[in-house]
Amino acid sequence: MLRKLLVAAAIGLTIGLYFIFDLGQYLSLDALKAQQAAIEGYRTAHPWLAAAIFFALYVLMAALSLPGAALMTLAGGAVFGLWWGTLIVSFASSAGALVAFLVARFLLRGWVTQRFGQRLAAIDEGIRREGAFYLFALRLVPVFPFFLINLLFGLTAMKARTYYWVSQLGMLAGTAVYVNAGTQLARLESLSGIVSPALLGSFALLGVFPLVARKLVGSLRAKKVYAPWKKPARFDRNLVVIGAGSAGLVTAYIAAAVKAKVTLVEKHKMGGDCLNTGCVPSKALIRSAKFLSHLQRAEEFGLRRPTGTDFSFAEVMERVHKVVRTVEPHDSVARYTELGVDVVEGSARIVSPWELEITRNNGATEKLTTRSIVVAAGARPFVPPISGIEEVGYLTSDTVWNLRELPKRLVVLGGGPIGSELTQAFARFGAKVTQVEMAPRIMIREDPEVSELVTKRFRSEGIDVLVNHKAKRFAVENGEKILIAEHAGGDVRIPFDAVLVAVGRVANLKGYGLEDIGVATSRTVEVNEFLQTNVPNIYAAGDVAGPYQFTHAAAHQAWYAAVNALFDPLKKFKADYSVIPWATFVEPEVARVGLNEQEAKEKGIPYEVSRYGIDDLDRAIADGEAHGFIKVLTVPGKDRILGVTLVGEHAGDLLAEYVLAMKHGIGLNKILGTIHIYPTLAEANKYVAGVWKKAHAPQGLLAWVERFHAWRRG
Repeated sequence: MLRKLLVAAAIGLTIGLYFIFDLGQYLSLDALKAQQAAIEGYRTAHPWLAAAIFFALYVLMAALSLPGAALMTLAGGAVFGLWWGTLIVSFASSAGALVAFLVARFLLRGWVTQRFGQRLAAIDEGIRREGAFYLFALRLVPVFPFFLINLLFGLTAMKARTYYWVSQLGMLAGTAVYVNAGTQLARLESLSGIVSPALLGSFALLGVFPLVARKLVGSLRAKKVYAPWKKPARFDRNLVVIGAGSAGLVTAYIAAAVKAKVTLVEKHKMGGDCLNTGCVPSKALIRSAKFLSHLQRAEEFGLRRPTGTDFSFAEVMERVHKVVRTVEPHDSVARYTELGVDVVEGSARIVSPWELEITRNNGATEKLTTRSIVVAAGARPFVPPISGIEEVGYLTSDTVWNLRELPKRLVVLGGGPIGSELTQAFARFGAKVTQVEMAPRIMIREDPEVSELVTKRFRSEGIDVLVNHKAKRFAVENGEKILIAEHAGGDVRIPFDAVLVAVGRVANLKGYGLEDIGVATSRTVEVNEFLQTNVPNIYAAGDVAGPYQFTHAAAHQAWYAAVNALFDPLKKFKADYSVIPWATFVEPEVARVGLNEQEAKEKGIPYEVSRYGIDDLDRAIADGEAHGFIKVLTVPGKDRILGVTLVGEHAGDLLAEYVLAMKHGIGLNKILGTIHIYPTLAEANKYVAGVWKKAHAPQGLLAWVERFHAWRRG
């Protein structure tokens, strides 16, 4: 800390002396012209010393970000000529920039990392991937002041040697232009004289150069990637899509809609996880469970409580499958064939960036060539390698739908959305459910008060919620299945009849050739902002690409993947994740878009909170659902929405108004000024806007109006 203070004090003192003694007066065009002959004479008599002095002064000015660098560059041309001036100024400016970069890193990076660690980590990742190119573009075209570039890049993880050589190369062209202008210094009467048609043309070329350079870099990268394969002269398809879940179906639909020739390959079931094992069956099960819970609450609605509710769990599960079969035609082979998609039921393997081997379910094989490929292979439940789990057997969100007999004692591993939804549903059917979560609370991505509200409801319904419990091993003792979990340094034994593993999902990365052609993967297929892999004509969308594993997010990505795959290089669009909503369909239902409080705090984003309790809402009271709240985060002092958390009946439906508002920049004032039907749950959206308005009422104006009305009363 002492060294930082000393360095900061030395810099402050030097800059202060510069302005106190008005040293900038010697760096005006008039001063340089007046001293040009004397300077020229000294340079002639002492060429190396003159160059060294000039170099040192330039480095000092650049390092301290003192004004006058442009004049110094002109002076370099006037005194040393085009070639020597360019050489000296080029190295001096790069050295000064490096010193400023290192000083900024030394003084500020630690503080910035501590305060904005998560956001800085994302920036550092981008710097590692594309930092050199972006720095080169910024140096080549001085859109931003160089001192600002030095400061900001000093706060990143870019290596110092990279910063130096990229700066050296990037500033060379601009340096040459300014030094060349300096060679004409004697003819200039003002700085405006620098802007001659020739120089304007030079800077216009510099403005175009980054675009050309980027295309060139992209072309060279692509050439290197494609080197092992020969590109076909013509193609059978414009696009081949692997996987017919949400992302794959929407991608194929868009391609067919714009009259591209597209093949969609699905090796299992059309509709993917959402239709067959995810969204559709789970919501059907939750609906039956909720209806059963309402029967048990009959007295709340003025009805006699049934003495017993007779139902068959097998019939409930049959209804679930009936719902799936009813929705199935929406995602069927017949429908997509009618839309113009060539649907193949079978498996695909990528053998080159433009060629796939297709094996149909009937055993027939063929090869297809295509200009582009979209990978939409989805994800699967993650099963952790816990000792004994294979011996006791387990269920996942893929296999639980095969149950026809309700487990008497069910352990659910996982406190995320899937685990929480199924926990409550099975408990309502009468299973004794124990939910085991290793984190301090369930639904850890939501604010603590949300987790607390849901946990309280779960426990009131007889669910044993065990947080801070880590599953260690499974065992079978005397014919009984046991989970041994670690808690507070000791072991907890939990007997059960069935265990449902719901601890997350992993992307399907293998089995269709990505590894064979060098497509980069980590936990997901690695894509850029255009959903493009490192093999430029191969794209990925949906759960296999992340970062969100929601059906609606997959469909959203699919538009970008389809359009970019079909129309690159003519046009590409960056995927927009600025407004991604989601909901967890427990009771009370939880929905969110944008930031919540814990994320805002982690990211250091200032915010205000407006909160409205739904227990005060007329329609919620009438419906017997007077619980939950709406919490809106806004920019301090403004009504611009940063994020919304909604807990209560139909939260996912009510959230849509805020998704629209955030997407199109609509603030709380306009929501307050919009008529909402009475009595509806949606009125809560208007009331929370009223909470914000009341907190920001113009008190001074109201005081004046109060005096005005008093005056009018006489």
